[in-house]
Amino acid sequence: MADLRKKIKEEISPKLQKDLGIKNVMAVPNLSKIVINAGVRNAVADKKNIEVVANALSTITGQKPKITAAKKAIAAFKLREGDKIGLVVTLRGRRMYEFFNKLISIVLPRLRDFHGVRKNSFDQAGNYTLGITEFNIFPEIDVGKMDAALLGQGLEISIVTTAGDKKRGLAFFSELGVPFEKGDN
Repeated sequence: MADLRKKIKEEISPKLQKDLGIKNVMAVPNLSKIVINAGVRNAVADKKNIEVVANALSTITGQKPKITAAKKAIAAFKLREGDKIGLVVTLRGRRMYEFFNKLISIVLPRLRDFHGVRKNSFDQAGNYTLGITEFNIFPEIDVGKMDAALLGQGLEISIVTTAGDKKRGLAFFSELGVPFEKGDN
């Protein structure tokens, strides 16, 4: 896939417009943004963990992550309102298409025992959310130099589309080449 944006415009959109019976070309599903969210383990106990995960996220995405804070206090977790506990990156434009292409063609096939992504992870608007349990499946992360703070650290990737519903979202992602699980799910 040379340029995903060009492929969507020239090949996928016309096919989806015909297959889904959409009259207006602007109503054809497209990628809107990709949001990568990482809750940092032991962020309250060790402040450097946020920095380590932030560096890894910026290496993976090519964009500096925003630090997120706890919205409310939870005594059982020794968490106060306002504590820095996570990171979020929102990708749009060129970086979004590059990240999506890398996710589909390189990252997902590197997962252990990968049989495809689940079809039932769509929300009502046709957006897709995917959880990844390890940072080391990204080619930019050097396993030999990986910090202990990244071990067992996962992230959540939400791919926001203009699909509008599950059916259109599934059709759009299928045309993009997303490897879905075989079966009746």
